[in-house]
Amino acid sequence: MSVAPFSELARRYGDDLAILWIDSHPDIGTPQSEYPGYHAMAVATLTGHGDPAVLELLAATVSPDRVALVGVHSWDDDDFPNVAEWGIQSFSPDQLRGSTRPLLDWVAATGCSRVAIHFDVDTIDSNEIVLGLGPEPDGLTSADARRIVADIDGAADVVGFTIAEFIPRQVMHLQQLLSGFPLISGSTAR
Repeated sequence: MSVAPFSELARRYGDDLAILWIDSHPDIGTPQSEYPGYHAMAVATLTGHGDPAVLELLAATVSPDRVALVGVHSWDDDDFPNVAEWGIQSFSPDQLRGSTRPLLDWVAATGCSRVAIHFDVDTIDSNEIVLGLGPEPDGLTSADARRIVADIDGAADVVGFTIAEFIPRQVMHLQQLLSGFPLISGSTAR
């Protein structure tokens, strides 16, 4: 969901746009990767390393040195060579606990005054709360995420913000549990 709008922002702002990809996963897979799901290729596509047919549809791409993976802590082995080869910066949850300074320094070093933020809810530590479909322990806390976004908002012009993979698990489970209960499940009046 972030690829098309961020591509348009890249066309609009050019080299003055940095992207913060807040997620448990780096989403830097390619068609040759072990896990071929398109949602795991979003950052690769935004940086011009995706499927050529998809890249032709984009308004623009972003230089990998203006993309930061924030809170990533669930890697596949074939992700590491892409990060190293492309020059994408990565900040683990441990690097950002208590201070956003490393990320703020990185944004300043890019020279960008504008930032687009992708926020995948699975980056929130599942030991605190499970917001996404799959639990990912040891991620950013809710407080970490709020602080990071607020600090970035104070340091740069946030021109795009997307939220991904929110699936209200507890609501889904509750609906299944209550299915067929009287007065709740649409039973007819008596």
